[in-house]
Amino acid sequence: MKFIQTPVKGMQDFLPSDMQLRQHVLSTIRRTYAQFGFNEIETPMMEHIENLTGKNGGENEKLIFKVLKRGAELQRALGKIRAGGETGTDANEDGTVLADSALRYDLTVPLSRYYSCHKNDLPTPFKALQIGNVFRADRPQKGRFRQFTQCDIDIIGDSSSMAEIELIAATSKALTRIFSEVNVHGFTVHINDRRILKAMAENAGFPADSCDEVFIILDKMDKIGKDGVKEELLKEGFDAAATDRYIGYFDELEKVLGQADGKEQAALIQDFIAKTCGDKIEEGVGSSLSSIMEAAGGMIDSDITLKFDPTLVRGMGYYTGTIFEITIDNYSFSIAGGGRYDKMVGKFSGQDAPACGFSIGFERIYTILKDLNWKSTDEAEKKAYLVDLKSAASRVPEVFAKATAERGEGLTVTVEPLKKNAKFQIDTLEKAGYTTVTKVYADTEL
Repeated sequence: MKFIQTPVKGMQDFLPSDMQLRQHVLSTIRRTYAQFGFNEIETPMMEHIENLTGKNGGENEKLIFKVLKRGAELQRALGKIRAGGETGTDANEDGTVLADSALRYDLTVPLSRYYSCHKNDLPTPFKALQIGNVFRADRPQKGRFRQFTQCDIDIIGDSSSMAEIELIAATSKALTRIFSEVNVHGFTVHINDRRILKAMAENAGFPADSCDEVFIILDKMDKIGKDGVKEELLKEGFDAAATDRYIGYFDELEKVLGQADGKEQAALIQDFIAKTCGDKIEEGVGSSLSSIMEAAGGMIDSDITLKFDPTLVRGMGYYTGTIFEITIDNYSFSIAGGGRYDKMVGKFSGQDAPACGFSIGFERIYTILKDLNWKSTDEAEKKAYLVDLKSAASRVPEVFAKATAERGEGLTVTVEPLKKNAKFQIDTLEKAGYTTVTKVYADTEL
C-alpha cells in the first residue's frame, strides 16, 4: 500500500518560516497576558465525551471527532447496537454507546472541568491562560481548519464587571502588539449581553421558548442585513407584528447611538435597554454593560472602537451574560470572541462559579500576517559555516569549536557541508535570516 504524502484534509504541515511566525505570535500573546497576571495551564486534548455533548457547545457539538471504545468495551457496545436493531439505540444518538471520549472542540469546557477538579489548589479569582490545539470536523476553507490553535484567557471566581474589563483590555493589547508589526490598525470590540438578547426578543412578542431560533437568524445580520433577517423570521412562521417591532429596535439603535464614541454609548445604552427590554430584564444589566464600556474604553488604544452591538449572538450555548467579539477593518470575520459562562463550572462540581473568557482566533491572525508577508524583526545575528569537505575535512573540529564559542555568546550558528550548488544553498540560508555565510576551505581564516 502506497503511503499518502499530503496531510489529512483540514490539517496542516508548517514550514520553518511558518513556525517562526507562529512562535513569534504565541510569544507576543504569552508576554502580553503574563503582564496582566494570567497564569498558563494545560489540559488534555481528549475529553470525556459526556462533557462535550451536554448541549453547551452549540453547532460545534455536531463537529466532534469521537474516539471509539477499545477492546471488550467496544464489543459490548456493538452488542447493544445489534440488540437495538440496524438503526441502533436511542442512547447512540449522541455517540456515547460506541465512543467514550472525544477530541476537544474548544478550551472552555476543559478549563471548567480543570477548575472544578483543582479549585482547592487555585487562587480566587483564578486568571488562566490556555494555548492548545482543538478539533472540529468542519468544512475546511481559508483560515478555517479541522485542527487549529486557540489562545484563551479566562477569569474564574469574579462575578463583577472587572473581569470583562480586564479581558477586553488584555486581548486588545495583545492584538495591537501583533498587528502593529505589519502596520495594521483599526479594531472594533463588539459587546452585547445574552440577557439583553432574550429580553428584547420577548418584549417584541416572540415566545420565550423560540428565542434560540430567533438568535440563529439574528446572527446572520452582518451577512443578510435587517431586511434579510426580517424575511427569514417571517419565512419561519414568526408573528409579523413581533418581527416588525424586533427589527424596529435595531433601526432605533442606529438613530440613538449614531456616531457616538464608547463613553457616549455607555451613557445611552441604559435608555435603549429600558425601551427595548421593558420589565423582562433583570436589574443592573444595563449599568454593568455601561461600566464595562466606559472603563475598558479608558484602557485600550485610541484606534480601537468599542461598540454596543445588540445583533451579536455568539454560538456557544454556555454563555449566560456579557458576550464580545473583535473584528478588524476590511476583513469579514472576527479575530477574537468570548463571554461570561457562570453556569459551566457547576455542571462539573455541583456548585456554580462566575467565569468569563476571551479567545483569540490564532489561525485567522496567522493567515492574515502571512498574507501580509510578515518579516521577523529579530536582529540577533545568525551565522552559517559551509565546510568544503574535499579540502577542509580536517578543519571540521575547528569549525565546530568556533560555532560552540559563538553560540555561547548568544549567536545562532549552523554548520553544514558545502554543496555543489553553493549559490542556492546560500540563498536559502539568507532567506532564513542568516546574515553571515562563510565558505570554509583549507586556507579560510575563521
